Amino acid sequence: MKLINIVGARPNFMKIAPLMVEYQKHDWIEPLLVHTGQHYDEKMSHLFFRELGIPEPDINLEVGSGSHAVQTAEIMKAFEPVCLEHQPDAVLLVGDVNSTIACGLVAVKLGIKLIHVEAGLRSFDRTMPEEINRVLTDSISDLLFCTEQAGVNNLLREGVDSEKIYMVGHVMIDTLLAHLDRAMKSTILHDLNYKGYLDGDGFVLLTLHRPSNVDDPKTFTRIMDAIEVIQKDFPIIFPIHPRTRKNLKTFGMDNRLHALSNLHLLDPIGYLDFLKLQASAQLVLTDSGGIQEETTALQVPCITLRENTERPVTAEIGSNQIVGSDPERILKAYNNVISGNIRKPQIPPLWDGKAAERIVQVIQKVYSFSTTTAGIIS
Repeated sequence: MKLINIVGARPNFMKIAPLMVEYQKHDWIEPLLVHTGQHYDEKMSHLFFRELGIPEPDINLEVGSGSHAVQTAEIMKAFEPVCLEHQPDAVLLVGDVNSTIACGLVAVKLGIKLIHVEAGLRSFDRTMPEEINRVLTDSISDLLFCTEQAGVNNLLREGVDSEKIYMVGHVMIDTLLAHLDRAMKSTILHDLNYKGYLDGDGFVLLTLHRPSNVDDPKTFTRIMDAIEVIQKDFPIIFPIHPRTRKNLKTFGMDNRLHALSNLHLLDPIGYLDFLKLQASAQLVLTDSGGIQEETTALQVPCITLRENTERPVTAEIGSNQIVGSDPERILKAYNNVISGNIRKPQIPPLWDGKAAERIVQVIQKVYSFSTTTAGIIS
């Protein structure tokens, strides 16, 4: 079976890594890895591939950045010749970036089977580009692999045939568990302590990158109002996204942030170093969906700076609190964490490091051997 696997942005790397490892155990499958180049920083991309043990892409489309329309169109134009040349039996997509929907549309219009990993997630917020990508990709996919029960429920509610849906756990958690021991040997905390960024009494980890937070100066300012208070109690480590750094200067906020003596901005860092920071933090403040899940798996308190989440299990049984950008809500959630006034988090079902194994088993049954073992499994 010839299977093209798509990655486009750094979050995709963590999701594709365990699948690429699992494929090597099966001689019936011939995987091809295509990097669209949607996010391409040569230093960071090579670092992620090396750290996660992902083979170098067989093909790099090198589409680069652009508006949503331009980027999606360029990916489609570049990916179609790949499909025509290699004639895959199926295309496998992970996540919800522009590469996901772009390559999915190309595949189905050529009559190629489409597999979506991390299917069914919904924020119910159509202002999020990722939400549009998720809904459209799920609607055209032949096999849908879900990370949590909410994903299964959403797909069924939307009328997706239950025979297409499989609850398998989360490949990103496979990656986390596989690399956690290595990550804990990272010297990142020692390095930050040497720079004088840490004081030995714990720290808070912050990430911000969503346009709804960092492209609106009023929203950005409200979040920073809360950050200013929190940094009086704990050092805040802030690996800053290029988009966020650019907007700080555009909005004239960089001087304010640099005046906060306990807020420390870092350039983007590798996966293992960042995993060590997450696992070691007193608290994580973020607007990232993936970090909501990783902190849940690590049972580290997380405060999500968004009004909604497409990953409800992280708040229902995990360590996540959804608070938006209101500084009062952020600080209330922060005080709950610091005072210990939070329930003990749980690990979601099937987040056990075996999602990739389950996915490959299903693909083999459905496509390679044409068995009738289909339907929702747990």
